[in-house]
Amino acid sequence: MYTSKKSFFLKVLLIACCVYFGVMIFEGQRTADSQQVVPEEVPIQLPVVAAAADRNVEVVPDQPKAEARAIEPPENVDQPSPQQPLPQQEEVPSPDTFPLKEQQRAVVDETETEDQLSEEERKHRTVLEKVRTITNCLDRPVVAKTQQRGDYWVLYNYVPAERSFKCHETITYTTHADYSFMDNLVPLLEHWKGPISVALHAPGSDFKYTLESIAYLRDCTDPLVRELVTFHVYFSTKHVPKEVPKHSSVFNGYYNCSLPPAYANVTNEQMYKNQKNLLYPVNVGRNIARETAQTHFILPSDIELYPSANVIPQFLSMIAENKGPLLSKNPKVYPLHIFEVSASSQVPENKTTLLEMLRNGTAIPFHKKVCPECHAVPKSKEWQQQKETKDGQLHVFHVGKRTGRFVHWEPIFIGTHADPLYDERLSWEGKSDKMTQGYILCVMDYNFLILDNAFLVHKPGIKVYKKDAKRDMLAGKTRRLIKKIIFPELKVLYKTRKGCAV
Repeated sequence: MYTSKKSFFLKVLLIACCVYFGVMIFEGQRTADSQQVVPEEVPIQLPVVAAAADRNVEVVPDQPKAEARAIEPPENVDQPSPQQPLPQQEEVPSPDTFPLKEQQRAVVDETETEDQLSEEERKHRTVLEKVRTITNCLDRPVVAKTQQRGDYWVLYNYVPAERSFKCHETITYTTHADYSFMDNLVPLLEHWKGPISVALHAPGSDFKYTLESIAYLRDCTDPLVRELVTFHVYFSTKHVPKEVPKHSSVFNGYYNCSLPPAYANVTNEQMYKNQKNLLYPVNVGRNIARETAQTHFILPSDIELYPSANVIPQFLSMIAENKGPLLSKNPKVYPLHIFEVSASSQVPENKTTLLEMLRNGTAIPFHKKVCPECHAVPKSKEWQQQKETKDGQLHVFHVGKRTGRFVHWEPIFIGTHADPLYDERLSWEGKSDKMTQGYILCVMDYNFLILDNAFLVHKPGIKVYKKDAKRDMLAGKTRRLIKKIIFPELKVLYKTRKGCAV
């Protein structure tokens, strides 16, 4: 009996111990599970940040967004569906159109040996090394700043491109506009395929629509806009917008691409600039865009002028060869012929196509029906008679001067930061806005190395002269300003030279 009871109690005690340890183990497992980090639940905000990083958008919580009406914060980006993937950054065009990828590889990935590079990459690296040696240029950083410039406030590098360049790697197309002309940016970029620096005049309420236009172009059009275009904004000190976001928080969301851009079908009457009868300070914009370019070589031009194909790699190869007229000790620039084409025509990409269009009348020299002497280029007839060279390179066709019958020539050219700036007292409405710079170039004895296969074409549509009494009145004021004030200043500062005139 005693033995049976003792055995029974031992069995009960053993069972109780087992139950106790079982409960303890079970409770310990529950505690561990409750403290374990579940990867699917924690990074709820990470896709938003990642999406913003992909689009170069800074997400700032609890901060009011900019005034632009069409910019909206992303919805449901934390759990993107397979049918709606996050936007992906497209690659830069292929080497056949523009060697951006080779430039990046040749310059950035310098650890690679010559044996690891293709023949094309070795050639391109050699070209860039020669350009750097010949120009002896210095790299220029991208600095975002707000600064007063005469009667204007300037937001330098307000919306910078995602990609930056060393001074010898490429050429920057520098230009200017207000938001009504921003429909030209994508076709310009498609032809240029290189960095663009654009200064936008945005007084008063035009500022809001300028921001909307920038957002639309970056979010809803060619990905190269985001990669290669830097936007600067400026406005008069008398017409400051009601609200100006800081550089670091211009956009807090994505543009609603289902809405049309602000520049679509805008009329002159809708623009603040025209409502207030403001003049367009064209040379302020030109100089802002020029001074902020990172590269040694720049092409200051108009946003409606589209370049022929492959200008950048062909020009840099010509610079690397460094022979003939390029060896002259005179300062030099490289003018491009300019043409217009009919409204129904495509912009020609090469000289062979252009010459055919000149023969059939669908293309004419620029401003032939408006101001032919303003853009009459030395040896232009001979240039049009010479066929396109087949070596795929650029050459100097002729070395011209701004004298004689070309004394009022207003060339558009590839130059450098050393070239004279434009006089900011001159407006677009008053005309003659590049004449004073042309005079300075002449007095400084610049050589104009006219290129053989490169050219510019205006947005399709041939211009004809239209009587504009108001603009004629402003042009008269500009002529008097140049004659009585600016020209006397230039004679003191730059002296005179036989054959040079404004």
